[in-house]
Amino acid sequence: MSNLMFFLNVIGTAAFSISGALTAIRKELDFLGVIILGTITAVGGGIMRDILVGKLPPDAFVDPIYAAIGCLTAMGVFFYVYFHLRGYRKIWGIGFQKIVLYADTIGLAVFSVLGVQVGFDVGEGSNCFLTVFLGTITGVGGGLLRDILAGDKPYILCKHVYACASMAGALTCTLLWNIIGKETSIIISVVIVILIRLLAIHYKWNLPRIKNEY
Repeated sequence: MSNLMFFLNVIGTAAFSISGALTAIRKELDFLGVIILGTITAVGGGIMRDILVGKLPPDAFVDPIYAAIGCLTAMGVFFYVYFHLRGYRKIWGIGFQKIVLYADTIGLAVFSVLGVQVGFDVGEGSNCFLTVFLGTITGVGGGLLRDILAGDKPYILCKHVYACASMAGALTCTLLWNIIGKETSIIISVVIVILIRLLAIHYKWNLPRIKNEY
């Protein structure tokens, strides 16, 4: 694994773990609950991806460094909040929620393109549908598991073009992979996902929906 890929894996794992841990704290889960939700958010998408391509056991269990990073990050978030915020009421503040959104955005961007890499690694780079699907499931999988376990409506179904941003990044990475090279396509795609998400959060972009008036 190149230095860039390792760096992105660490950043994405830590970012997703932060969003999972903060969600667990908002739900008033205990110390173990925070660790579990943070770790699952960090590695859940990768586990789902590996199962789909037949990599058993998944990488998260073969090389537990990323699960360890997710666990340690979640622990750090718990202790920081526990000793510095003086009560859980402040967790509901706007600034706190922005941290969750931004951490989630970074994790989504990184894992959306790392999922595409797996598609190329298993020799399916010419299958655009598969690589985009792998990128998307890697990007949204951890957040999906987090929301389900926390009892929230999953972001993938309703918030700020979440899955669309992931698909856009995965598609961009797939199309550029053989044109401008692996690392350049990955960096560009990560930036695209982050930009889409930040714009969607700022302007409150959502896909059309049918609202129940009753």
